[in-house]
Amino acid sequence: MLPLLITPPQLEPLGLAEAKAWLRIDGDDENDTVAALIAAARALVEQAAGRRLLHQTWRIVLDAWPPERRLVVPLSPVASVVEARVLAADGTPTVVAAEALRLDQRRDPVDLILMGPLPQPGRPAAGIEIDVLCGFSADPAGVPEPLRHAVRLLVARWFEHRGDAARDAIALPPDVALMIAPYRRARL
Repeated sequence: MLPLLITPPQLEPLGLAEAKAWLRIDGDDENDTVAALIAAARALVEQAAGRRLLHQTWRIVLDAWPPERRLVVPLSPVASVVEARVLAADGTPTVVAAEALRLDQRRDPVDLILMGPLPQPGRPAAGIEIDVLCGFSADPAGVPEPLRHAVRLLVARWFEHRGDAARDAIALPPDVALMIAPYRRARL
């Protein structure tokens, strides 16, 4: 089960003006570069923490409903289930009733509890699609400040060292790793 990004975040955790002020940049010549660095830094922080920072929609595709009627959602944090569909053999979708799916957010990762009768897919593979809204918030202010600051530090580091090939360029800088550590999702 590999989640597929359906709708990326509409904003970044760090605005262009805020990033330029942090970098002490006047003028607009570097806007595209700074915007690209912000997006790349967000993606790296999300990957390192195992958490989505801002609201974004992801799709989970299944062949069949799990027999234990519990599905571990491989994303975090999960805000809500947007919609679930079961596909007929010809691809026609049937929307699953909202009350048939309940998020158990007492765990991390979150469990999706399957309640009551569920329609069965008509296809042998990829017959169930579940869209979930993930992320701390739709608003950058709702993202934990240490994670926003990790983005800020990465943008500054990458902006100042453009084109410099460092030996440790692949490793997450220690100061950034320390900011992410309390939010890092444990993997077994």
